Amino acid sequence: MRIVNILFSPTGGTRKAAEKLTETWGTETETMDLMTYGADFSEERFTEEDVVVFAVPSFGGRVPSAAAERFSRIKGNGAACILLCVYGNRAYDDTLAEMEDLAKDCGFQVTAAVAAIAEHSIAHQYAAGRPDETDTENLHAFGEQIWQKIQRGERALTETIPGNRPYREAGGGGMLPQPSDTCVKCGLCAAKCPVHAIDPEDPADIQEETCISCMGCTAVCPHGARALHPDAVAMVSEKLKEVCSVRKECELYL
Repeated sequence: MRIVNILFSPTGGTRKAAEKLTETWGTETETMDLMTYGADFSEERFTEEDVVVFAVPSFGGRVPSAAAERFSRIKGNGAACILLCVYGNRAYDDTLAEMEDLAKDCGFQVTAAVAAIAEHSIAHQYAAGRPDETDTENLHAFGEQIWQKIQRGERALTETIPGNRPYREAGGGGMLPQPSDTCVKCGLCAAKCPVHAIDPEDPADIQEETCISCMGCTAVCPHGARALHPDAVAMVSEKLKEVCSVRKECELYL
């Protein structure tokens, strides 16, 4: 049996949630990184004995387009799949529903689904420091319930995952982090960009039509030299103020 976390985690919150969900399983876990541009995921194949955690952040209530396209190439072959959607305390809308459809189309057996909260990638004051201690306790408990279900040989999801079909129109995008005067043009942001939207020779040159506003470049910069314009952050913060004012909690569907 292989246990594999298949992750798309631009700023690290999704990876943290996935690790917390699986760390009580007491078995070695592999990682497959959907952030890797140009990787041939069509060569990835699983068996009925394997268990996969498919984890992505919610981008405007949908699965990030790059993650969806890359995951769609993987061959599930009946492997158990746990869906993990991570969002910044607003809502995950149709993300889990879309993930369920993607997993089934790839031949996975959807066994469970989890919605978890992590610090908002743009307006950091929302869900700051999450997943926190309470989230960790919840994710550990969810992980134990999921693992017990798998050990019993039960692979089918019995609860209904929320979401609409057709899905809501994809939101987000259009927000381009720019380098500051402290940028040394090391090229790391360009190398790590999941869609190669940044010119490695000129980090200020961003392909607007390609950038998915994942904020991965801001997270990976060793000098903290990439950021959105403060006015753009203020606009997003104000827009989210009402919907993010109440703490959301992790959810489990078995």
